[in-house]
Amino acid sequence: MKVCKVSEIRELDKIAVEEYGIDEEILMENAGIAVCGVILKEMGIRGKKFVVFSGPGNNGGDGFVVARLLHSNGAEVKVFILGDREKYRGAAEKNLKRLEKLPIPIIELKKADDAKEDVKQSDAIIDGIFGVGLSRNVEGIYLEVIQLINESGKTVFAIDIPSGINGDTGMEMGAAVKANFTITFGLPKVGNIIYPGYGKCGKLYISHISYPQSLQSLDLIKVEVPKLVALPARDPNTTKFSYGPALFIAGSRNYYWAPIASAYSFLKAGGGYSYLACPASVAPFLAEGGREVVFLPQEETPEGSLSLKCKETLLKICHERRPKIVVMGPGLSTHEETMELVRELAQEIKLPLLIDGDGITAISKTPEILKDRKAPTVLTPHTGEMARLLGINRTDVETNRVEILQKTAKRLNAIIVLKGPHTLIGYPDERVHINLSGDTGGMAGMATAGTGDVLNGTIAAMYCLGLNIEEAVRTGVFIHGLAGDMAAEEIGPDGMTASDVLNYLPKAVKRYRENFKELSESYYGKIHLI
Repeated sequence: MKVCKVSEIRELDKIAVEEYGIDEEILMENAGIAVCGVILKEMGIRGKKFVVFSGPGNNGGDGFVVARLLHSNGAEVKVFILGDREKYRGAAEKNLKRLEKLPIPIIELKKADDAKEDVKQSDAIIDGIFGVGLSRNVEGIYLEVIQLINESGKTVFAIDIPSGINGDTGMEMGAAVKANFTITFGLPKVGNIIYPGYGKCGKLYISHISYPQSLQSLDLIKVEVPKLVALPARDPNTTKFSYGPALFIAGSRNYYWAPIASAYSFLKAGGGYSYLACPASVAPFLAEGGREVVFLPQEETPEGSLSLKCKETLLKICHERRPKIVVMGPGLSTHEETMELVRELAQEIKLPLLIDGDGITAISKTPEILKDRKAPTVLTPHTGEMARLLGINRTDVETNRVEILQKTAKRLNAIIVLKGPHTLIGYPDERVHINLSGDTGGMAGMATAGTGDVLNGTIAAMYCLGLNIEEAVRTGVFIHGLAGDMAAEEIGPDGMTASDVLNYLPKAVKRYRENFKELSESYYGKIHLI
């Protein structure tokens, strides 16, 4: 399912009008019909009282259509206009004039308090204040009305996107409506699908409002929620080397969980053979947590981190033991000698390479060294590590995740898994995949130390099971989230640890295999196509 940026949906609207002759009035009418269809389904219309807040522009025009259709279906409706009613143009102006011919009160709202009693007496509120193009913080009467809506406790239907949410970033522009239902048009917008916007939408409906099929799958739209990929069958006539090995270069004296979580989660997610190259002094302690892992103790610095002296040994392991993929970085520490080891290995390892945690910190000093790697490179940063990689503030990443991810993946010629709610996967050709698993409680429970280390091994396992690197990354991210959902369902998100996610990986993979069709059909969760 393609997901649009604001500029892209405007271009699609333009194409629909100019090339397909689908008039703007038709699109607006269909949008209103879609909203009323959802209202009818979710709570009914006849005999109900509705308050419609219409802001400037076409989102307000959609509100006028909804008001007219609700009235025609037996509802009592009152419309509050936020702004100057004389400034409506095009289809919005025409629908306002149609509305004025009906016995529907239309009031230019000057103070939010003037609508308070009508809101109190209503059964539901229609939010048509702002559309997806909002680019500055909400203030004045708009802010007051949004606060009134959120404090009312009424059922809220948002048109296209909850007012106050940026359509490109999902960020709240000062304040935003908390909707129970959102009906978006043509295609979902980025702000509908990623947090915090996704969390404000409630149950999300998508109506194509007469968009031709060709407009719903254009290659120029780079962001999407991808389809799931079936796992290759596991042949009983195989060995541990059929699903591996994977090499993990990880660990230091102060970090015991990250290396074993990465190497052991590989086995729990279906990998066959896991090597862990770690400082010699910590290997016995790590072995207590994952005895099935094969340890390759290495020379270390006086501080207990991997020494630059072990570089040739690690390259020899890559050559002689033939791992299918290398994971480097979890728990390595930020000792400068170890950081230099990471940078040199990143340039000299000729295998698919996943870099996480302290490995990303090491690479952030000279990220351009990744550009010329011939084998695939995967980076799995959280927003703080992404900011470090780019030398910018974390807030700058969090407020514009999609665009920053696209530019960085292209510049570094790497697949980048930007962890968070929802996790985004960026590719060198600027495609971005949005992962929706973890949405039934897993994300809340996985907001704890060490879950990213479990993700590393899960992605590596998917690759060693036979998926190509792109499929392995997005399937690993999905199964990792699914394990989090299953753990949260069983024990609740409070007190969940990364160990719980790791221990649910076998069940998550089993469910993924056995219920693949069901998962594929229900993947979009609370997103529903009209």
